[in-house]
Order: sequence, then structure tokens, then C-alpha cells
Amino acid sequence: MKNEAKAPKIGLTEGIIVLLMMLLIMGFSVIKLQISPQIPILFVILLLVAWAKARKFSWDSVNQGIIDGITTGIIPMFIFILIGALISSWIAAGVIPSLMVYGFHLISAEWFLPSVFLVCTIVGTAIGSAFTVVSTIGIAFLGMGLTMGINPAMIAGAVISGAIFGDKTSPLSDSTNLASAVVGADLFSHIRNLMWSTIPAFFTSLIVFFIIGRTNAHLNTASIDKTINVLSQHFSISFWAFLPIILMFLCAWRKIPAIPTLFINILVAVGMIFVQDPKTKIQAIINILTNGFVSHTGNKNVDSLLTRGGISSMMATIALIISALALGGLLMKFGVIEAVMDPLSRKLQSDGSLILAVILSGIGVNVFVGEQYLSVILPGNAFKSTFDKAKLAPVALSRALEDGGTVINYLIPWGVAGVFAANTLQVPTIHYLPFAIFSLSSPIFSIISGFTGIGLKHLKAHENS
Repeated sequence: MKNEAKAPKIGLTEGIIVLLMMLLIMGFSVIKLQISPQIPILFVILLLVAWAKARKFSWDSVNQGIIDGITTGIIPMFIFILIGALISSWIAAGVIPSLMVYGFHLISAEWFLPSVFLVCTIVGTAIGSAFTVVSTIGIAFLGMGLTMGINPAMIAGAVISGAIFGDKTSPLSDSTNLASAVVGADLFSHIRNLMWSTIPAFFTSLIVFFIIGRTNAHLNTASIDKTINVLSQHFSISFWAFLPIILMFLCAWRKIPAIPTLFINILVAVGMIFVQDPKTKIQAIINILTNGFVSHTGNKNVDSLLTRGGISSMMATIALIISALALGGLLMKFGVIEAVMDPLSRKLQSDGSLILAVILSGIGVNVFVGEQYLSVILPGNAFKSTFDKAKLAPVALSRALEDGGTVINYLIPWGVAGVFAANTLQVPTIHYLPFAIFSLSSPIFSIISGFTGIGLKHLKAHENS
């Protein structure tokens, strides 16, 4: 306790310098050198700890900062492990191959991207999990689009945009519940108020996907027919494959949390594998769940797409998440984030500048910490009293937190969501970033709302609504 009482105080200038140096190192390494974020983050942690010791922070502070940071990500990391098993079991059971086959008959190449976006918004809103959307129907859409000759970055952008829309607007979403809880707003009032930025971002995304989809897509009938034949010969293609998807909707309707929902779907998929081939050995199932499904169709494109999943496939992602969360914990423990955000929150007065500051703070936390929950929690706590003084309703703050925090994490190469999406779809974050239209446009419409006052709730209006 003595060490904590004597912890050094970090000033604004020093905090900004520390953050900018981190951004320079990680940005140059990931974007310019195009290397995996794990080592750059570990290098930044090394430099941060060296700086902390030079500033007389104790080793207890270092250790506790790492512990505090990683603790916030334990549940998401466990969910990632289950998603790895879910992906491989869904492929082996024929769920994802069936989605692809039936999807080929329903979706044209000309309108493929807007169709992907719309379907992902519907499914995402129903189940409240962007991660699940990306890792299930997202993979199926990717396979369909690649067969049609569509740019994989565009497909990933459409999948992620739709998934984030659903995650942002669903009452079952963890991030949506978190944003409303941090500011003390009613959940459904928060969701209704989100529409002032979400609906314009939705239509902007839809229009863009119509334009770029129609311009770039071309239908390769022979390739599609060949892919359908390969899938039909090597996987069980049937309407029964939609059973796990229906169960996922039922679990969402019954408000069953993510972890038991994923367990249920994995068990059902495993059961389907045994029904399709009763001679399947338990060891083979365990190997699929652990190491992923390995496709041996003889078709290079199909095999590269459907050889994926398994718990082991998530280990690199989890290692990166642990490193990023540890970095975030250290920044908070040393007071670097607080040193930069507190002066900013005290000086801003106008409604527009407050909304802009919250969104920029959320983006900043995403960039420097890489964790979407912290991008909601930290600015939420920092700006709460300032919004009260400005007579802005809690839902005004919660919307800005979503638009600057939740949706942006998917655009950060070392962010938890960005890493997950890139690894799952096997499309680098930097490549799909220009096509994640919903994530790019949401903060813009939120800022416009702040400066124009359109849809911006004040305390009296909020209380009377």
C-alpha cells in the first residue's frame, strides 16, 4: 500500500509523449513493416516497463497492472476458444458447406455484397454477437464470394459491417449492454437513441455495397458449379445443417448467454457428425475440435477455405489479446490514460465538442489499448460528470461511446476484434478496413449529430421521453 500511495503522478505532456511513441512503434511495425502485432506490443510493453521503473513505479504496480488488464478479457478469451471449436465442428457437420451451397442458389454475384451486408445485420441483431456472425455465416459468405471472383477484402468488409450493426443494436449484445450500464442509461432508450447515427450509417453502407458490388462482381458459373459439386461430394449437404443456426436464434430469443449457447451448438454439431457417420471415432472428433478441420477434397480453393477452426487456431489470437490487455492494464495502472483524458474532459463545454472528444477518446483507447470494452469504460467514466454539467442525457454519452469505441475496434490491426476478424476470415485488417463502411461512417454521423443537435438528447427531453 505504501508503494501505491507514493506512485508517481504523470502529467499531460508526458502522457501524450508515451502514447505517441507507442502508436509510432506499433503503427510502423504493423502497417509499414506488415508484421504480426504480437512482437511490437511486447516490445512496447518492455519500453513501457523500463520507463515506469525509471519513473520509480514499483514492481508490484507493474504486476498488478498486467493482472488488472488481463482480467477484463478472461470471458472473451474463453468465448474465442469455444468459437474455434464451433467453426471446426460446423464445417465437419456440413453446416458451413450447406450454407455455401444453398447460398449459391439464392444470391447473385451482382447484388452479392449488399445481400451479405443485409443478412449479417439480421443475424447479428438476432443473436447479438458480431464474433459469432463473422465466424459462422461470415466464413460461408467468404467462400461463396471467392468462388464468384469477388475481392475478399470487400466481402470481409460487408460481413463485418453487418455483424457490427447487429452487435451494436441488439439488446443481447455485451457491448451495447455495457455502454448503457457505464452511463446509467436504460438499455432500450440507449438502443433507440443509437438509431440517429446507426440508421444513416446503415443506409450509407448499403448504398456503397450496391455500388462497389455491382461494379466489381462477375459471375463465374463454371467455377460455382464446380464448387457446389465438390462440396456435395465431400460434405453432408441438407436442410438439417440449419439446425444449429435455428438453435442459435432460439438461444438468443431465450436470452441464453454466449458461453452456454456456444456449448449447445458444439454438442449439436458433434451429434450431427455421428449421425452422418456412426463409425466416426471419438478421437477424430476431439482432434477436429482441438486442431481444426482439415479439408481433403482435392480442390485447392475449397480446401484452403474449409481447413480451419479448432481451439489451437485461436491461440495466436489469444496470445495477442493477452499482450494487448496487459499493455492496457499497465497504461491505466501508471495513470497514462487518465493523465491525457481528464484535462480534456474538464475543458470542453459545447455539445459538439463533447461528442467529438468522447469519440476521439474511444478511438484513441482502441488504438493505444486495443480493447473495445475499455474504449467504452474509460471515456464513459471520464466524461460522465462533464455530460451531466452540460445537461446532456446519459444516452447521448452512451451513443458516442458506441460510435467511437465498439465499432472502431474492428479497424485496429492489434485490437481484439480486429485480430479476431482478420484471423477468422484470413483477410488482413488493413485490407478490409476501407470496406468496413459501417464502422467508418458511424462516428461521422455521431459527430454531425453532436454539432447540429439533431437527435442529441438533453436531460429534460430524456426525462420526458
